[in-house]
Amino acid sequence: MNPVIAKMIDGILDREGGYVNHPSDPGGATNFGITERVARANGYTGPMRDLPKAVARDIYYRVYVVKPGFLGIAEIDIHVAEEVIDSGVNAGQARAALWFQQALNVLNRRAVDYPDIVEDGRIGPKSISALQALRRKRGAEGARRLMLKALNGLQFMHYYGLAKGGTKFEDFMVGWVESRIGALG
Repeated sequence: MNPVIAKMIDGILDREGGYVNHPSDPGGATNFGITERVARANGYTGPMRDLPKAVARDIYYRVYVVKPGFLGIAEIDIHVAEEVIDSGVNAGQARAALWFQQALNVLNRRAVDYPDIVEDGRIGPKSISALQALRRKRGAEGARRLMLKALNGLQFMHYYGLAKGGTKFEDFMVGWVESRIGALG
């Protein structure tokens, strides 16, 4: 594993913390942010409280970086990739991929700078090409800044939608805003 990706995953492991089984979390028992369902689907059979950090790190790499195509983003901009990967851990990989595509589409000035891409929540060559085109147009720092702001805005609106009206997700809103919105990059 690339050492930069390994460091990123370690940061996610630290943010997620250890074992939790919060009654308001529909994911149930988690350790290092890995739900029991995901752990079992990836071969872990022991108690969730005892999930080894090395197993969690491997699951993050395979399931949350490689499988959804986020490694391609990391090869272009590690900061944007970290935001997308972290969002995928917390809100689901397909949702994070969709936010990435939505951000790219609204930042292309109605397809003047590069063509719109299909917003299907799957990162492939066209999504990666759009990120490269945004960087050519806005420069590496400019594209990074725009993408991080757009991704954080979309992520906040997702959390807001979950928590508004006093739902059980309001239990997590302060933590989400503190640790997820604008915390990376």
